[in-house]
Amino acid sequence: MTLALCPLFLVLLWSPLALGGHDYGQALSKSILFFEAQRSGYLPSTQRVSWRANSGLSDGKASGVDLVGGYYDAGDNVKFGLPMAFTVTMMSWSILEYGKQLATSGELSHAMNAVKWGTDYFIKAHPEPNVLYGEVGDGNTDHYCWQRPEDMTTDRTAYRIDPSNPGSDLAGETAAAMAAASIVFRHSDAAYSGELLRHAEQLFEFADKYRGKYDSSITVAQKYYRSVSGYNDELLWAAAWLYQATNNQYYLGYLGNNGDSLGGTGWGMTEFGWDVKYAGVQTLVAKFLMQGQAGHYAPVFEKYQQKAEYFMCSCLGKGSRNVQKTPGGLIFRQSWNNMQFVTSASFLVTVYSDYLSSSGKSLQCSSGSVQPSELLSFAKSQVDYILGDNPRATSYMVGYGNNYPRQVHHRAASIVSIKADSSFVSCRGGYATWFSRKSSDPNLLTGAMVGGPDAYDNFADQRDNYEQTEPATYNNAPLIGILARLSGGHGSYNQLLPVVVPAPKATVTKPNPAPVTTSNQLSLEQKLTASWTANGRTYYRYSTLVTNKSEKTLKYLNLSISKLYGPVWGLTKSGDSYVFPSWIESLPSGKSLEFVYIHASPQADISISSYTLA
Repeated sequence: MTLALCPLFLVLLWSPLALGGHDYGQALSKSILFFEAQRSGYLPSTQRVSWRANSGLSDGKASGVDLVGGYYDAGDNVKFGLPMAFTVTMMSWSILEYGKQLATSGELSHAMNAVKWGTDYFIKAHPEPNVLYGEVGDGNTDHYCWQRPEDMTTDRTAYRIDPSNPGSDLAGETAAAMAAASIVFRHSDAAYSGELLRHAEQLFEFADKYRGKYDSSITVAQKYYRSVSGYNDELLWAAAWLYQATNNQYYLGYLGNNGDSLGGTGWGMTEFGWDVKYAGVQTLVAKFLMQGQAGHYAPVFEKYQQKAEYFMCSCLGKGSRNVQKTPGGLIFRQSWNNMQFVTSASFLVTVYSDYLSSSGKSLQCSSGSVQPSELLSFAKSQVDYILGDNPRATSYMVGYGNNYPRQVHHRAASIVSIKADSSFVSCRGGYATWFSRKSSDPNLLTGAMVGGPDAYDNFADQRDNYEQTEPATYNNAPLIGILARLSGGHGSYNQLLPVVVPAPKATVTKPNPAPVTTSNQLSLEQKLTASWTANGRTYYRYSTLVTNKSEKTLKYLNLSISKLYGPVWGLTKSGDSYVFPSWIESLPSGKSLEFVYIHASPQADISISSYTLA
């Protein structure tokens, strides 16, 4: 439970894998699969981690709210809201930067499902504008027991923040997560995207208006996820993501007007993680600056960028204050779950490398100018260390390579699956029977990123060595983006262009009726004709032209329109379809019918279901 740091540029020459390279695509697939092992609630039919089963099915019931779902944070059975939200933010950021690479690898739908598992839970946890449930269960009673989540008998009290018990850091991070996720789903599910954005805007307003640290309200979190940095960084972080999601100048102004007072322009960081967001904020604001969006806030945004570059230089070992690293070259911040800082920092270094490349600029460190490629090489060195290029030749990702941790500090993985043996595992009995075993876990926790080695590259694969062998969701989330980037090669793309996440390939497909072929007889053309902003939301006017290209008269037309969230003019609705407006009975050869619609989403899906020519 901590903050976060950065890496260094040591080339590892002793490992036989250093020259052979790694299968980043395989590592990417495994890193996403890990999240399915961390699921709480009713598991879907598409669940791939088959040794897990439903759990936590009464969460929230005692408080009169449905809190079933979400993620267990690590090797325990508690749902901690702050790291869960950061996890979803970083998964979303990974998709937004490298969605094309994820689509190419076939992992985009899995990554989006992982995000949605978290955001579905956040929607439930935010039942009112100024109420957010931030924890289910508590670490003290949970750590007393060693049980599968399917068996747990521990207390499942739900803890919340509200105006009388504020938590700006928790609400701010959850706002950031929902705002980032709203961009992820904007083109594939506009209604869901809009719902996430509404929650994000409400949560930001709640966080900003009722200020306070969440662990002063949810005190049971203090021992596990204490908010050391306070909430100023989360307020800026949420504003940055809301600006990216809405293009609303209010949020840009918030970053510009509060950069100094909330520390965004003042803190030079050498860490980034679930608690300390400053380096992430500074990286995002630097992106806005490079995109030419800063406007009259440019002088302030330049100060953010200076601090972002301070972070990058410290990671490379070329700054005025550099991060510590192990003799083998791994960023080292602390003995307990150090790997969280490695993956978070490496992600920032990766995206900043691409921002610089896209803008044709280089990084200015105290030791001189650094090319973007050196940043990417450094991030790659950290990932390669994780995957096995290290003094112990150990992969710190479970299931990747041949030499990886076998005694992971993880309740579900270390106890036989309830599907293989349904015998109840008691609270203390689990310690006696399963925790103390010296053999490998009965269930393979594929893709889990464990805490990792100490400051001298030493590692002990023992279940009771929780500082090194416990995995966490927030270790894996940033890694998704880096692995997608590395697996995607060096294709040319501009990371400063507006984000468009490709449509994911459906994991389960249903047969659809063959579409009507209209190329020789009818054509359908859509275009955006106007846009404007009202009450903080951007609206778009789309014009659609249906043209009769045949030599006959079009007597009947039936259109199917989906993903339409506003009014339409120029058509008559008939059941679930649309037909000619009342003032048109037919469409002669060569003539066109125009209709328009307005909504705050991308263009609707329009197709011709049937028609009659005579």
